[in-house]
Amino acid sequence: MRLLLVEDDSKLAGLIVRGLSSRGWQVDWAADGLLGWEMAQEPVYQVIILDIMLPGMDGWQICQKLRQAKINTPVLMLTALHQVDQRVKGLEIGADDYLPKPFAFSELAARVKALARRPETFADEKLEVADLVINLSNKQVTRAGKKIALSPTEYQLLEYLARHANQLISKQQLIEHVWGYDSDVMPNNVEAFIARLRRKLDKAFAKKPPLIETVRGFGYQLIDKP
Repeated sequence: MRLLLVEDDSKLAGLIVRGLSSRGWQVDWAADGLLGWEMAQEPVYQVIILDIMLPGMDGWQICQKLRQAKINTPVLMLTALHQVDQRVKGLEIGADDYLPKPFAFSELAARVKALARRPETFADEKLEVADLVINLSNKQVTRAGKKIALSPTEYQLLEYLARHANQLISKQQLIEHVWGYDSDVMPNNVEAFIARLRRKLDKAFAKKPPLIETVRGFGYQLIDKP
């Protein structure tokens, strides 16, 4: 599991990174809000641990911008502010959980683990990219109203690309998300699955613009065109 910690207190950040790393989790650290926002947009993290009082851009701003960009990575907010209205504000702008400082490390680890297990949800239970519709509850995929049958792996790849529509996704990111960080799947396997998706999504709809775009040497993106 890969985590992002955005925390300007280097001593506390060091303790958190060492503690979570000892559990086998990979932890990336950003020491200010601007870098944290930049890193948080990368679709590689299972959970973002986000301090509120940060230089450059505060945690509330980061969380709000993530949700406005439809980036639904679970966010655990850390803060020294204990007032109820401050906690409510964080939850209202899209945070998934809230942990006031000081905290027990065991509680932090437990909350991170719980958030990582939590399935991503959307209010309407659907993802829509151009004329492609993915029903998240029953895993049904349609384009222009026509059902498209996908294998479980094809579906996982497509859903991940759709959640990050118009974002460039590398083959390694797809491997880590669909097959896991310790997988021995090779990039050519990803190419084969993308080719199958193209046949089902694009070649079967010759009069429609292609949805999957290859950026040679970098990866793929699902294009959201009207």
